[in-house]
Amino acid sequence: MQHLKNLGELHHEHGFPPPENPLFSLIKCNGTCTNPGIEHTSDFYMIGFKKFKSGTIIYGKTHYDHDRGTMSFIKPGQAVGMRHLELEENGFLIYFHPDFLNGHPLHSEIKKYGYFDYEVNEALHLSPREEQIIWELYDKMETEYYNNQDEYSKGIILGHLDSILKYSQRFYKRQFINRTQLSGNTVSKFNEALNNYAEKDQLFQHGLPTVKQMASELNISARYLSDLLKQETGKTALDHIHIFLVNEAKHILLGSNNTIAETAYKLGFENPPYFSRLFKKETGFSPNEYREKFLN
Repeated sequence: MQHLKNLGELHHEHGFPPPENPLFSLIKCNGTCTNPGIEHTSDFYMIGFKKFKSGTIIYGKTHYDHDRGTMSFIKPGQAVGMRHLELEENGFLIYFHPDFLNGHPLHSEIKKYGYFDYEVNEALHLSPREEQIIWELYDKMETEYYNNQDEYSKGIILGHLDSILKYSQRFYKRQFINRTQLSGNTVSKFNEALNNYAEKDQLFQHGLPTVKQMASELNISARYLSDLLKQETGKTALDHIHIFLVNEAKHILLGSNNTIAETAYKLGFENPPYFSRLFKKETGFSPNEYREKFLN
């Protein structure tokens, strides 16, 4: 797979005009985006807004046929490809290198935007009003990008980029709420997957369940699952796994003569002291204290 290290190379491979800045570029797609359909990785973040008549985007291991106005977010090193894209309306692509963020709060803050770890089928679907907001920010950025750049240009561009990321976070929260209303309670499905894992004795055989395993059972990415659960319950997917394991431990402690170590191993813990620390963190009691308090 080809790896594109600089924007000049990336623009050339996709048939785009040369970039105005070696670390940041904007591409507006008017009806079509000319590209060779290559699958590649790069050193750049990409934000894309597109509304397609036809075509396929490959992101990681996922193929997704877009038919709505969507935003996609791709991080450096992620495999991506665009094939035979035909846009229903105008779209845009924003590319930027992590070094472009140096000296700006976004350099560290961008890590909090979990949607850069989502799969492409978890793209952000915008309402008409949300599309308008994003386009207004893009247009302001484009005006500054093609202006005679001075000492203020980078800060202004990054300010608009920061706003796009913040609005996207807000719009994703709206999408999480809508998804819950349409597809049911995610936490119930997640707990069902955990119960199935335990009932098949996989805790003892294969160890502790991971967020990635549970997300795979629900056909969504680990980060999207965790963010969705956080929106629904205030707790991440890992928090829910810990709660589930502690509840299972309570049942074993009060319903058997297993030692603390045996209980830990039965639940998939390789390190009994770690199990004891987690149990006390969640309940306020050590496993022995819990057993003594509730059995007596």
